[in-house]
Amino acid sequence: MSRNPLLESHELPPFDAIRPEHVVPAIDTLLAENRTAIEALVADAETTAPSWESLAAPLEALNDRLARAWSPVSHLNGTMNNPELREAYQACLGKLSDYSTWVGQHEGLFRAWQALRDGPAWETLDEGQRRTVENALRDFRLAGVDLPAEKKRRYGEIKSRLSELSNTFSNQLLDATQAWHLDLADETRLSGLPESALASLRANAEAKGLAGYRITLDFPSFFPVMTYAEDRELRREVYTAFVTRASDQGPNAGEYDNAPVMEEILALRHELAELLGFSDYADYSLSTKMAESPDQVVTFLEDLAARAVPQAREEYAELETYARDELDMDELAPWDVGFASEKLREARHAISDEQLRPYFPAPQVVDGLFRVVERLYNVTFAEDETAPRYHPDVRYFRILEHDTPIAGFYLDLYAREGKRGGAWMDECRVRRREGDAVQLPVAYLTCNFTRPVGDAPALLTHDEVTTLFHEFGHGLHHMLTRQTVADISGINGVAWDAVELPSQFMENFCWEREGLDLIAGHVETGEPLPEALFERLLSAKNFQSAMGMVRQLEFSLFDFRLHRELAAPSAADIQALLDAVRDAIAVVPRADFNRFQNGFGHIFAGGYAAGYYSYKWAEVLSADAWSAFEEAGIFDPETGRRFRTEILERGGSRDAADLFRAFRGREPSVEPLLRHSGIRAA
Repeated sequence: MSRNPLLESHELPPFDAIRPEHVVPAIDTLLAENRTAIEALVADAETTAPSWESLAAPLEALNDRLARAWSPVSHLNGTMNNPELREAYQACLGKLSDYSTWVGQHEGLFRAWQALRDGPAWETLDEGQRRTVENALRDFRLAGVDLPAEKKRRYGEIKSRLSELSNTFSNQLLDATQAWHLDLADETRLSGLPESALASLRANAEAKGLAGYRITLDFPSFFPVMTYAEDRELRREVYTAFVTRASDQGPNAGEYDNAPVMEEILALRHELAELLGFSDYADYSLSTKMAESPDQVVTFLEDLAARAVPQAREEYAELETYARDELDMDELAPWDVGFASEKLREARHAISDEQLRPYFPAPQVVDGLFRVVERLYNVTFAEDETAPRYHPDVRYFRILEHDTPIAGFYLDLYAREGKRGGAWMDECRVRRREGDAVQLPVAYLTCNFTRPVGDAPALLTHDEVTTLFHEFGHGLHHMLTRQTVADISGINGVAWDAVELPSQFMENFCWEREGLDLIAGHVETGEPLPEALFERLLSAKNFQSAMGMVRQLEFSLFDFRLHRELAAPSAADIQALLDAVRDAIAVVPRADFNRFQNGFGHIFAGGYAAGYYSYKWAEVLSADAWSAFEEAGIFDPETGRRFRTEILERGGSRDAADLFRAFRGREPSVEPLLRHSGIRAA
């Protein structure tokens, strides 16, 4: 092979040149070079007292070079998945895990970091550098550097296997999602679906060279059917396919079953925690989070449940009554809840997603998002059409301050084949000092919205608008950082249960008149959202909010108890625990064949194991932070400046609790969350 673009230095990933055959040789080369360089650094540290410049800075440069090669590969695996790339990606997971374990258990490197902390150079370090050193020493211990040789070896085996299993879980969920579809020759069974959804289903069929309509399990296809389809049997069929993905149930039963993967993941996680001296994986998980103990997390979740469940039961009883009296449904099945809820919402608040969609054309929403951020933080945006892209839908933008670029991001909005579901932000480049220069941060911002059809722009739902703002909040945390040490730059080094604060904070602008005046504009006339429609949107904001909160608490308690109570559970044990959590707090009906856990990628293929509670934990912080803007004005420049300087710019340089107190001037309160969520005081 001639040149390998993954081994070359580029400001942005050379997506137009990267091929699957480049991946393994590049990673092999970089890992070998890194090992050699690390041994040399350790040898130097044994003869000369290490400094930041002689130890930490060169290690950071090695890590960054590896990250710059792996980041685009990992991103392509999630957004442009194909068999060749999947094979190359999978082939590198074990290598990267082995390398990470080797670094984390390198006693000579550990001693070098200790010598930096205990030596004369310590006094010369700034707050962020000291934080990085302390984090590094913590992470060595969490990697088993103190373990005897046999346990170190076992730790490495577990980490490598867990890396493979998480990827397998993700692949099987993607394959299961794409394995099912339903083709319909005409609209007969699609009564009730709005024209926007019908156009999307027609486009699905046309993309496969078919006439008629194709329903898939991608969210932009699944959701309108569950919400609007009057054909109850169609809803049941689509619901069944969706909630049985990657399981032993449903139309593809056993074909991509994630049950054995979950069993092995959970057993290995428990063994890993015990190896390191923790009682269970939940205890281990909290070693890098704000929450101080497993008991504190469970108490937090159960307290919220005690406040929300009674109101959720009232909401569900009201839905049952409405469905019986107005929709002739004697009994609500799981596949009826979304449909009946939308009918009730329309009846009570005279509002629907379809009324709002024309006011949220995607180009207008993106422009409005930029204008909100411009007003908040005094920055501007500029598209760069020369940047290399990995798909025609993708756009690249730079963020400028005083006409000088300070960051950049890729925007990838629409669902497509080969792209995993959901929405996320990830790092492409991290802000760090390189000699006399500073490498600017670059983010990937990825969503799965309904694609535009023909020449018309995509029209987003209000939920999709808030999703975009949420992910962009993560992006701002990454891109507006002022830290120049990679390990505490942006979201790095931030406690996982605080990392959702900036993302949830940004959602609030989608519910404010001043925010919506920037975000919304009618697709044909450009007129702002009419006041009557805005009032109805606001009145519907907390429609079934207690039911929504209870659903999130169900996921959080299931995740946390799963990693706390079950050492080596079978698939039946996992199901039994989920059933027990649902029996305690859930209010909506469930189908016996539902295998939600087999598709719970957040905890089995993402970073949320024993950490899903973080969404609610951080929502307390974000709601309280937002209340400062409510008090001062949502675009108050001084409050925006303080949020930027005390939260966004600080990255992981200080404890998240300290940063919150610096911004808010006090400890966080749960009351703003309850108020914003419409949960009555218990």
